[in-house]
Amino acid sequence: MDYSTTLLWTLMVWACIHLLFLARKRSATSNGKLPPGPIPLPIVGNILKIGRKPNESLTQLAKTYGPLMTLKLGSITTVVVSSSIIAKEVLHKNDQSFSGRITVDAVRALNYHQSSIVWSQPTTRWRKLRTICNTQMFTTARLAANQGLRHKKMQDLIAHIHEYQLAGRAVDIGQATFTTTLNLTSNTVFSVDLVDPNSKSAQDFKNLVWEFMKDGARPNIVDYFPFLRRMDPQGIRHRVTANLKKLYVIFDQLIDERMLSMSSNSPRRNDFLDVLLNQKDENGFELGRHDIKPILTDIFIAGTETSSTAVEWAMAELLHNPNAMAKARFELKETIGLGQQVEESDIIRLPYLQAVVKETLRLHPPAPLFPRRTIADVEIHGFSIPKNTWAAMNVWAIGRDPDVWADPSSFFPERFLGSDIDFKGQDFELIPFGSGRRICPGLPLAFRMVHLILASFLHSFNWKLPNGMMPQDMDMNSKFGITLQLATPLLAIPTLDG
Repeated sequence: MDYSTTLLWTLMVWACIHLLFLARKRSATSNGKLPPGPIPLPIVGNILKIGRKPNESLTQLAKTYGPLMTLKLGSITTVVVSSSIIAKEVLHKNDQSFSGRITVDAVRALNYHQSSIVWSQPTTRWRKLRTICNTQMFTTARLAANQGLRHKKMQDLIAHIHEYQLAGRAVDIGQATFTTTLNLTSNTVFSVDLVDPNSKSAQDFKNLVWEFMKDGARPNIVDYFPFLRRMDPQGIRHRVTANLKKLYVIFDQLIDERMLSMSSNSPRRNDFLDVLLNQKDENGFELGRHDIKPILTDIFIAGTETSSTAVEWAMAELLHNPNAMAKARFELKETIGLGQQVEESDIIRLPYLQAVVKETLRLHPPAPLFPRRTIADVEIHGFSIPKNTWAAMNVWAIGRDPDVWADPSSFFPERFLGSDIDFKGQDFELIPFGSGRRICPGLPLAFRMVHLILASFLHSFNWKLPNGMMPQDMDMNSKFGITLQLATPLLAIPTLDG
């Protein structure tokens, strides 16, 4: 018997002993009525029912057990929400009770979870960090002040795509979009480009971010059996630690350069980094470097990857549905005019483009499952949810609910024309960025970037699939991570009209 097999059997024995102890303890203290769910197996509970695409398997289970169901994931009790009605009860009426965060073991690397806005618990410090984001970073005025930088990045993107057009080469839409969102974000945060679109560093950074997110989404036995945390048997926290260190080296260099500039009384950049470095209130609250780097990680990991994923899905759906592509391009031509560059201020005048983005986010929410944890006992839909219960919002299922959406699996942007439904957290039929006090703080920036990049792609070029591929031949399957990506990277050839 080799070492890995011996270790596996040892872990299983320990798990059995530990879970038997927990089962006795729960049977003695159990109270209340949990929502229905599949009968759990000994030790593993319902883990085997999750599969490689949890959003889809949980949607199927909800058809049997209802829009609020209970699963046992190892030793962890989890409730899953799969309808807009229950989501509103959880995220609106009982938002405070569900404001805790599930701290997966991966984000414990370098204590990232303690200063992360995304992963930290709802403490006074977290509320102050949220306030900084909402009142000083992602405000309309500050984003408008940096609009010129983003305008320049869009010019760079169009010039980059034009090179492919001249050569008749296919563009990796995901890669081009990621590089652009990365530089749009880095100019908003640091007032500098982080990567050159023509350099290998863009792909390296994308790989670094994707590996970080992939490990964060990878099923981890430690999350289901917390007593194994010190062992890190799958090495996930070890890999995340290595990737975080690489990110922190980049951030440390940028922080050092900015602090040197500030000490020499150079003009302020008035970007996000300035805000963070100058943060100090009348009560002495200020941010140290160990706080700033996790916040920067939040912005780049969450904002860059989710925005680029949304644009790639939108382009894939438009190529898969040529009539919708034609309508979107016609609207841009009529509204913006030929030879003109799309501006952020144009977005409000492009209702069909906005409908395309909403329909894309309905079908392909970048984060298909977003996690909460109860910080108090709470009653939901007639059921009792104990404190410290995990809660998963199945945004993917909510966006495809046949009781809400006609022909829910079809891409049909017209359903949003004349509709007041939006994705800013108030309409629970469409909550790809969450809702309530834990809604994505970077939503205002993501809104601008997704619409601006997509509009620029469509207005500047016509697009066709490579190698004579027809729309019906496209692979529209997804792969699950923290973001829901296309299983096959989207390649498309840019051409000019005429």
